Amino acid sequence: MSTTKIAPSILAADFANLQRDIEMVNSSEADWFHIDIMDGVFVPNISFGMPVLKAITQHANKTVDVHLMIVEPDRYIKTFADLGSDVLTVHYEACKHLHRTLQAIKTEGMKAGVALNPHTNVNVLADTINDIDLVCIMSVNPGFGGQSFIENTYDKVKELKELITARGASTLIEIDGGVTSANAKALKDAGADVLVAGSFVFKSSEPVKTIKELKTLTAN
Repeated sequence: MSTTKIAPSILAADFANLQRDIEMVNSSEADWFHIDIMDGVFVPNISFGMPVLKAITQHANKTVDVHLMIVEPDRYIKTFADLGSDVLTVHYEACKHLHRTLQAIKTEGMKAGVALNPHTNVNVLADTINDIDLVCIMSVNPGFGGQSFIENTYDKVKELKELITARGASTLIEIDGGVTSANAKALKDAGADVLVAGSFVFKSSEPVKTIKELKTLTAN
């Protein structure tokens, strides 16, 4: 069984010292960089845009996992590929033609992810699960960092795992929001493959040690 991937969320980094924080993730046991792109329309907040993402990808030497919390994501798929995204995740709730969007992401050479808001049932992905490389389960309401974890997430992960297994898919399950050392192992045990950790890592006095702790907790 593959080890759980840890993906520090750059939204929680110190923007005034972004290169320092990127180098910290590079030197840590983290596996991915998780980068949230928000447009102020799909979610009530704005994060960073293309120039900042470009700066991040120039320094990041690990998988760049980009989470689009935006309306009309299809308009920007090629742009995000050109900026160096390895995984591009769109929200189910923002896609009218999900299958077409997934194909467009793969055509650009990226892995295709789909994010689900807390109120969205995993069953909506039954027809497309074999085309999805990663499902990002939002364990907080999207748009703001530092929220508390929604407990129903464990059942949702188990349900999704059952769907993936039943369809013979190889889709990874990612958890985004409120991940800490208190719930990391339980999430892994429920079936999670990738854990996004923002505030818990970047607000820690020793982020590298905190990342190592998350890796150790989910190692067996």
